[in-house]
Amino acid sequence: MPAPEHPAPPSTPSATADTPLVPARMVNEYVYCPRLAYLEWVQGEWADSSDTVEGRHAHRRVNRDGGALPAPAEVEEAPRLHARSVTLSSERLGLIAKLDLIESDGGRVTPVDYKRGKRPHVGAGAHEPERVQLCAQGLLLREHGYDCAEGVLYFVGSRERVRVAFDDDLVVTTRDAIDGLRRVATAGVIPPPLEDSPKCPRCSLVEICLPDEVNHLTRGKVAPRPIAVPCTDALPLYVQARQAKVAKSGETLVVSVDDKKVATARLDETSQVILMGNIYVTTPCLHELMWRDIPVTWHSYGGWFFGHTTGNGHKNVELRTAQYRASFDEATCLRFAKGLVGAKIQNCRTLLRRNWKRDASSQPVLVDMKSDSRRPARVTSMAELLGVEGTAAARYFRAFGAMLQDEPRDGELGFDFTTRNRRPPTDPVNALLSFAYSLLARSWTVALAAVGFDPFRGLYHQARYGRPGLALDLMEPFRPLIADSVVVQAINNGEVRPTDFRSAAGAVNLTRDGRRRFIATYERRLGHEVVHPLFGYRVSYRRLMEMQARLFGRFLLGELPEYPNFTTR
Repeated sequence: MPAPEHPAPPSTPSATADTPLVPARMVNEYVYCPRLAYLEWVQGEWADSSDTVEGRHAHRRVNRDGGALPAPAEVEEAPRLHARSVTLSSERLGLIAKLDLIESDGGRVTPVDYKRGKRPHVGAGAHEPERVQLCAQGLLLREHGYDCAEGVLYFVGSRERVRVAFDDDLVVTTRDAIDGLRRVATAGVIPPPLEDSPKCPRCSLVEICLPDEVNHLTRGKVAPRPIAVPCTDALPLYVQARQAKVAKSGETLVVSVDDKKVATARLDETSQVILMGNIYVTTPCLHELMWRDIPVTWHSYGGWFFGHTTGNGHKNVELRTAQYRASFDEATCLRFAKGLVGAKIQNCRTLLRRNWKRDASSQPVLVDMKSDSRRPARVTSMAELLGVEGTAAARYFRAFGAMLQDEPRDGELGFDFTTRNRRPPTDPVNALLSFAYSLLARSWTVALAAVGFDPFRGLYHQARYGRPGLALDLMEPFRPLIADSVVVQAINNGEVRPTDFRSAAGAVNLTRDGRRRFIATYERRLGHEVVHPLFGYRVSYRRLMEMQARLFGRFLLGELPEYPNFTTR
């Protein structure tokens, strides 16, 4: 007996609650790059690029309210038909798609899929991912009883139509792609990155996928290509005026005090909103910020970071599952913590070496700290590691004053530093250090939440009420490079002065003007570019924190054997 005209793929199970319907667009991505499809569909990653924005613009006409498609019998009787934005699904195929346009002439329907750009000059008229996506739409039409033998790709850039016949070879390729994507998603193992592929630099998820970086760390064959970081003017908005109100007016954030407007910021140019003290945010403003994924972080008036507000959060449950699993594995926690502490001590030593200002030689301290940096690798317990870190920290802070200018300062308070103290800080240098660490913890909390982690479940810093343990973990190597460096720079350059501090009840705090200038110094430091010691290209500290968070995710998910800590020379 002859085979059915359109047989069902025997290896593809029907969709269930655990294996949802595969979007036809994801089938396109799977054929283009399996890793890209996994990141978008399974892990919920997304980032815009010029290509994705242009693609949405090309679909602006067809992506309107969902259209209706007449029954197959009615289509046969209609001379011509145009139906836009039609959604079809099939449990048997395990597939769902939103069809841009369906045309009918003489009873046979033809799906038309809009594509950005110009028609590629290739033998088949279009690249395979686009032809497979169009064929998936054709299979859905057939499944619903329509006569569909071919489809059309309409390229908006050149205004050309390319006809694609749904022959047996293309149908088999499409069904294999649907089946392959379902298997990959069910297995829960991310496909490996492409190797030195020309597809990667233009991919919208290249900063998330990190294909060259992962390949370099696992295989070490080819040096990573520099990441073309999208240019953005978005910066944090700090609000610290007492009893200020933040509201939304159109596309603008408006800050007012006693109903008088004191500042504005465009929403498109705002990366996050940082509130210090008793600040009121209107509900419409908070809704808009959550919808745009702009986090709001909350601090006490003195700068103590105690929380942040986001929308629904990241969809990557897989990443958080790996994080929680690792946090209960003592061996993984110790291995990870040993790397953190070793990197932190190395970076502390580097900061001392670069900024030493005393007449006495720095060599004895540097020799001791070099020995300290090697000790974490030999410890066998978390308690022993904490002892090593404490010894190194005491040695570092005993020498911290050697990085500060020795010039005498006017005023009751000066910048003499002898030892680290906190809760509350009792001198200006300790006040600056505590404030800088609070700002850094906030930056790491926001970065980790944006990537998909739970910032409050750490591996080295164990769970404690209200403490962002994972943020404190990953910020350890960056304490000297960002926070301590900002303190040294602000004091030595005169960006904060003794008159910028207030002393009360044994505690020392920055004044509002001093805090404003110190925050500006901190934000400039985040924008400072350094050469990555492993990858060889320049990257800002602000971008580096997100990159390190993503590399930590690759470590937890088993792609990297070790977490690559950042150390500078």
